[in-house]
Amino acid sequence: MHRFAWKNFLKNVAVIAVPVALQNLLTTTGSMVDTMMLAPLGETTVGAVGLCAQFSSLMFSCYWGFVGGGMLFFAQYWGAKDDDGINRSYGMTLACMMTVAITFALLATLASETVMRVYTDKPAIQEIGVRYLRIVGFAYPLQILAMAMSALLRSTQRVKIPLFGAICSVSTNIFFNYLFIYGNWGMPGLGVRGAALATVLAAAVNVLVIALLGKISRHPYLLNIRRHFRWNRMDAMAYLRKCFPIICNELLIGVGNMVINMVLGRQSEQAIAATAVFRTLEGFIIGFFAGFSNAASVLVGTEVGAGHLESAYQRAKRIVLLCGGCILLACLFLLAVHRPLLTAMSLSGESYRLGVGMLSIYCAAAAIRMCNWAQNDTYRSAGDAAYGTILEISFMYAMVLPCVCATGLLLHAPFLVVFACCYVDEPIRFILMQRHMYSGRWIKPVTDVGRAALAEFPIPRKHKRQRAE
Repeated sequence: MHRFAWKNFLKNVAVIAVPVALQNLLTTTGSMVDTMMLAPLGETTVGAVGLCAQFSSLMFSCYWGFVGGGMLFFAQYWGAKDDDGINRSYGMTLACMMTVAITFALLATLASETVMRVYTDKPAIQEIGVRYLRIVGFAYPLQILAMAMSALLRSTQRVKIPLFGAICSVSTNIFFNYLFIYGNWGMPGLGVRGAALATVLAAAVNVLVIALLGKISRHPYLLNIRRHFRWNRMDAMAYLRKCFPIICNELLIGVGNMVINMVLGRQSEQAIAATAVFRTLEGFIIGFFAGFSNAASVLVGTEVGAGHLESAYQRAKRIVLLCGGCILLACLFLLAVHRPLLTAMSLSGESYRLGVGMLSIYCAAAAIRMCNWAQNDTYRSAGDAAYGTILEISFMYAMVLPCVCATGLLLHAPFLVVFACCYVDEPIRFILMQRHMYSGRWIKPVTDVGRAALAEFPIPRKHKRQRAE
């Protein structure tokens, strides 16, 4: 067997992963600046906006299944040079994602009181959150449209366009936060409503920049609207069959995370504030992970779609380990600079102590957690959307939720014990996911050329670690 071409592999990973990671880090930086700019309004305001972000995370879980399914088709059709397949799958992805966007926008703008009552029992936090949600809900369709466009661009190896959109979006958000939160340059001081308005304007700028750059670069699929919706019932059924496990995964995990956030939202106000700040810093780690996730989806999915199954197998094994190593370095950096970050985001006293504890627990688990996510994304891009889904859902509902609910609601354990229970399943899942990775059973092409190559796939359906090099 030929020696694995590490130099070319790392170059391909960097071309995709670095712009995506930078884009997500920019978004995280924008969230951190939001929190810092809201910090003078007090821990209650920071906690309220943090809980609103958890509602956005539930929306993320509902539409991310379509992103994962869409990228499966985008990458494999891109590898097979099937233009019609890309256009059809993008049209179906866009239709499904916008349905989710409109649903959550209506909930945020018309039923904000109900939403906040679900996440916390603190009236002061509920009141602030309602004022924020009623405005920020208008950003949801724009944010999801930008996400759909970015997924298509990344799968077709145009990763710089979403990065430029993120730069403009974050800059817009910071600028209008400065204007509207405290009323600078003669503008009205709107407080938390000003932060929500800035988010809406930033989302609009993101969509406009991505669309404009897509048109200037003459991207063959992004704005080809007439060809996006030339799909029939059979196309939709094939699409949904592949997406269904991913949708179930993201939706059920989203519901599980909502239950976890409900438990955390019924702790002390200091714990709620610490959680809000932690979620912002968690985005720093997830930003790094997103780069590897997209690289795995594109580099592995493209090879599977093109029928290069041995190459896909070898790439997948290495990108997961590379992901874990880089995430570990990112966690160490975050721990090294945690003091000024937590202080700048209004944490002090008990809330600061809890924030430090949450970061320490998370950093101990993050590398394994992100390796599990990266493996799941790899399986999905290769056509196996079921294995990782079954594992993640099973462990969430059989292990994580019972532990969190028991410690948080029944035993009234210390907050950090409750928080640590969120990660009890990760080491076990990592072992099972690694066994599946080395088996090669996750390679399930959706293209004709990929299926034709499957019969000649040289990796036996059993573990052969000695073939790693």
